[in-house]
Amino acid sequence: MTERLLAVDDLQVSFHTRDGENQAVRGVGFHVDAGETVGIVGESGSGKSVTAKAILGLIGPPGKIVGGDIRYRGESLSGLSDKKWRSLRGNRIAMVFQDPMTSLNPVKKIGDQMTEVIRRHRGLGKQEALQEAIDKLREVGISEPERRVGQYPHEFSGGMRQRVMIAMALSCQPELLLADEPTTALDVTIQAQILDLLKEIKNKSNMAIVLITHDLGVVAQVCTRVIVMYGGMIMEEGTVEDIFYRPGHPYTQGLLRSVPKRGGGSRERLVPIEGTPPDLIDPPSGCPFIERCPHAFGKCVERPPLFELGEGHRALCWLRDGENPTSDDSLKALAGERGTSGE
Repeated sequence: MTERLLAVDDLQVSFHTRDGENQAVRGVGFHVDAGETVGIVGESGSGKSVTAKAILGLIGPPGKIVGGDIRYRGESLSGLSDKKWRSLRGNRIAMVFQDPMTSLNPVKKIGDQMTEVIRRHRGLGKQEALQEAIDKLREVGISEPERRVGQYPHEFSGGMRQRVMIAMALSCQPELLLADEPTTALDVTIQAQILDLLKEIKNKSNMAIVLITHDLGVVAQVCTRVIVMYGGMIMEEGTVEDIFYRPGHPYTQGLLRSVPKRGGGSRERLVPIEGTPPDLIDPPSGCPFIERCPHAFGKCVERPPLFELGEGHRALCWLRDGENPTSDDSLKALAGERGTSGE
């Protein structure tokens, strides 16, 4: 039986601003099992990064978790003391952030930054921690690690800095790695190297990974299961095959149509999703995609549940309500469009 590592239940996160309460995450629920790689995708502002930071207890003022629960190995993370958070964060759950230049201290040597983490969590002596840092840098493909530990972040390229961040995250042998857009600022060649590195590390250690990205191509390469977010909510969840070949939500369909296809050539026409994401200070009471959805109908002013489409495949869409005959025409239209989306 697969071991449940992380469970997020009805998570709600808000940020209080001068204009009102920004409801960044609205009732998000999902799980991550030991050893699996889960992708969280969606446009900017969909709540992906806020969800990851909430898991690590990094939501600070003006933000606040206003509802729901996060459990790690069955234990609720709500109300943990600072001491318990320090023992969990960076040790059992680690995170790689989007921009390594802002995550690394520019005035401290790489080795000092790495050994500080290792000594705090693993209780090693100074020389043992330094050797562990060297070994981790070598493991992530950084040449001459004995020399590199004495250098500063500005002496590394963007791709090398991201490798350093991954090495730091792995230095305490975490069970769960949260990777927030780890390849966004890198060129295509370096992106591929970082993704290959993550896959190699996962295969060696059986570590679970939550990969947060807006790039469906990255998801296809690395993940086994996908969560699609929009407007602070989960629109769809399923395996990579479900999402790419059997998408159940019009938003997922729109994302797929806007991605270049292999062999499409320079004349390929991409179809953007018309309109803009919802205002989360005053979000729609029904489906958050209602204003942009070409298949919206009267029922969409009510918030739909997540309908089960198959084992582990769910979509938050009234088109999937088998008891709602008014959705039939729209569902047929969606099925017709879907025929070209996953190719």
